[in-house]
Amino acid sequence: MATKIRLARGGSKKRPHYSIVLSDSRMPRDGRFLEKLGTYNPMLAKDDENRVKMDVERIKALLATGAQPTDRVARFLEAAGVLAKKARNNAKSGVPGKQMAERAAKKAAKAAAPAEE
Repeated sequence: MATKIRLARGGSKKRPHYSIVLSDSRMPRDGRFLEKLGTYNPMLAKDDENRVKMDVERIKALLATGAQPTDRVARFLEAAGVLAKKARNNAKSGVPGKQMAERAAKKAAKAAAPAEE
């Protein structure tokens, strides 16, 4: 059976709370799971120690037996020092396109012209 370590969403609308769970990869996100391994509360501050709580020893044992973490859980494990950091491809979706860059250049030139006079 292929197992995944992933997040299962709980909480009400606009107040998310996640459980870090071990589940069969064929089960739905919030469906049946095999074991609860921790919690993640994104509503807390990033430097709060209660934001991510995990049973690190149990997770290490599960990873050794072949469980695969999802991307978000892998990031938590990297921060905890369980997994080695891996390079990720940052998409350039935030970089403006060619036409928008041209418009921005024209706008900057227009703003700089009156200041020179």
